[in-house]
Amino acid sequence: MPQRSLTRAHSVRERIGDSLSSHPNELVALFSRFIHQGKGMLQPHQLLAEYAAAFSEADKEKLKDGAFEDVIKAAQEAIVIPPWVALAIRPRPGVWEYVRVNISELAVEELTVPEYLHFKEELVDGSSQNNFVLELDFEPFNASFPRPSLSKSIGNGVQFLNRHLSSKLFQDKESLYPLLNFLRKHNYKGMSMMLNDRIQSLSALRAALRKAEQHLLSIPSDTPYSEFHHRFQELGLEKGWGDKSQRVYENIHLLLDLLEAPDPTTLETFLGTIPMMFNVVILSPHGYFAQANVLGYPDTGGQVVYILDQVRALENEMLLRIKRQGLDITPRILIVSRLLPDAVGTTCGQRLEKVLGTEHTHILRVPFRTDNGIVRKWISRFEVWPYLETYTEDVANELAAELQATPDLIIGNYSDGNLVSTLLAHKLGVTQCTIAHALEKTKYPNSDIYWKKFEDQYHFSCQFTADLIAMNHADFIITSTFQEIAGSKDTVGQYESHTAFTLPGLYRVVHGIDVFDPKFNIVSPGADLSIYFPYTEKHKRLTSLHPEIEELLFNPVDNTEHKGVLNDKKKPIIFSMARLDRVKNLTGLVEFYGRSDRLKELANLVVVCGDHGKESKDLEEQAEFKKMYSLIEKYNLHGHFRWISAQMNRVRNGELYRYIADTKGVFVQPAFYEAFGLTVVESMTCGLPTFATVHGGPGEIIVDGVSGYHIDPYQGDKAAEIVTNFFDKCKEDPSHWDKISLGGLQRIEEKYTWKLYSERLMTLTGVYGFWKYVSNLDRRETRRYLEMFYALKYRNLAVSVPLAVEGEAAVNGAK
Repeated sequence: MPQRSLTRAHSVRERIGDSLSSHPNELVALFSRFIHQGKGMLQPHQLLAEYAAAFSEADKEKLKDGAFEDVIKAAQEAIVIPPWVALAIRPRPGVWEYVRVNISELAVEELTVPEYLHFKEELVDGSSQNNFVLELDFEPFNASFPRPSLSKSIGNGVQFLNRHLSSKLFQDKESLYPLLNFLRKHNYKGMSMMLNDRIQSLSALRAALRKAEQHLLSIPSDTPYSEFHHRFQELGLEKGWGDKSQRVYENIHLLLDLLEAPDPTTLETFLGTIPMMFNVVILSPHGYFAQANVLGYPDTGGQVVYILDQVRALENEMLLRIKRQGLDITPRILIVSRLLPDAVGTTCGQRLEKVLGTEHTHILRVPFRTDNGIVRKWISRFEVWPYLETYTEDVANELAAELQATPDLIIGNYSDGNLVSTLLAHKLGVTQCTIAHALEKTKYPNSDIYWKKFEDQYHFSCQFTADLIAMNHADFIITSTFQEIAGSKDTVGQYESHTAFTLPGLYRVVHGIDVFDPKFNIVSPGADLSIYFPYTEKHKRLTSLHPEIEELLFNPVDNTEHKGVLNDKKKPIIFSMARLDRVKNLTGLVEFYGRSDRLKELANLVVVCGDHGKESKDLEEQAEFKKMYSLIEKYNLHGHFRWISAQMNRVRNGELYRYIADTKGVFVQPAFYEAFGLTVVESMTCGLPTFATVHGGPGEIIVDGVSGYHIDPYQGDKAAEIVTNFFDKCKEDPSHWDKISLGGLQRIEEKYTWKLYSERLMTLTGVYGFWKYVSNLDRRETRRYLEMFYALKYRNLAVSVPLAVEGEAAVNGAK
């Protein structure tokens, strides 16, 4: 039976009311089960389990008449405070309704967002208090701002924005003056580009372009710009149109088309030809940021890999565009991270480090500083908040000295980098992009309502506040997948979880972020193709590394690099690699493998995580270490399981994926939640069949059964069965392994490459930069509101986070 949509014409309140009228006994029975649980919160899987247990199939069929089953399936949580049950219903991504049912009186009432959050707070605060609560509501500032209404449009912000604003800009030909002014003011360090002062009007621009067009038709198509630039200057045209006459002609023709018959597609194409991006700053303050010997350290993993791959692709694209634009400008990309005087065998104590594989990209490290001097040691990403404001001031000074110019784009990474990018962009008036990588609110269920319980360890009050500030201040937001923004039909997206929530006793977020905001853009990264390439490309294979890999996998002697032994070396390998923390759930993989005798019979298990050579300072990692050792004993995994310490050598890791593919093995990524899933892309790029969590990005990267398989980490036995069935099928039909391997490779080529990423990022920067200049895209009112929120709330929260332990700071050692 097809599922009906829950529209406003038939609201949730009306649906439940109709069902209560027509089937009172059945619904009272269900809600009574909720009440029987006592005061508390029920998650979607619990609601569905109670619904399944409460009714016979015949009863469920009767309830379908009122579409109540659809309501239960769309419920994301239930708050139970007898005799009331409140439901948060999500009919489709980004759309929410709130109701509560009084079981005693069989009454249903619709709730506003503040009313629902207030009711929810009673779980923590006890009896209802009507004292004034700080409520954050960004919606009024955006009420007149254009945004799409269809869920399928989420994440395609630049196309929507360009289309909508173009219709207003292009009402008549004279309305193109903002475009003329944008081109006239375009310069780099005082050097005019595109147009000079000879062109003061649209009519003068059209006349100059037509004369230029005629001149270009009279000379060979490969004539360098330098041979006709004097003629162009006399017409009012400057450098930036192209390197050779053919390209200059195409770009001039593009602008003439735009002036004659303006349309959004032509505008986006033309904006992509304008030189706009020469200096890019990328923020990633926490952790050990370096090119070697850092992966696997606490707080150091996929984000480092992502940024290093990103800047190589971005520099290539910037150089290509600058060359095509006919300019002699050297671009700069600076990755700004934290300088660590106690660099523990890494380059993190070095102020400036060139990025390998680039010409003009460096890591610029700036230390954390307090009144007592430079902070020397590593600090957890959950404890960086007191340092970031001073850090931003120091970064601004370093950038001014290093670039001798204002950046054209500032990109923040993760919560701390996004906050610093916000402060810098605000100070410098620069276009700002944010990339979450992970929003901790999604990774730690109920970390908002029970924030006080988490506060000493995680300081989520600072983090969630920083996230709200950054995501509302940013000009545009890049996500790797749709799911990161708005989840799926059944799961809530990372950003969507910030739509409405409460931190009881601190503040209530009535409208934090709108996933329909056109600032959201899906730009998916890829893997470094020089390191990750298919196992079938024999001529590129690094066979010289195979003895080292075999030592890692099969050396029977326990040491600080590996634990456990594989008795049968001929069996295929189930492989996984991640940080050893709770969310990555590698212990969950070990447990569901250990519980399945058939899976142990079919394949070996190898995981890469943690460091056997030293005791971790990370409390989560310590707990996961203990759990891993206990699972080895509990399920007697000796002979079946190999646990390898975190591997820092990415080149060898690439060949390790391919070596696993040679065994006809698989890669499993079992995280409870994964924002994107870079290891998923890496393994698929190497041709390794991949099984990955359905919660988050991997659920979108993989087309289930075609380019890999989805697993639910909360259902370990079922996940084990899916992997077992795959190996069984491969035994019956060896071509099945090849089919899934090839499906994964095709999926990567279509959607997940750094070339596609860098082209899209450049276009986004140009389009948002243009509209920010010519329209009210600077969101001035929102930013004033954020200034107040930062000054009155964030600062006090940050000060409450303890500073590094006494003795970890020294006055000298900044450089």
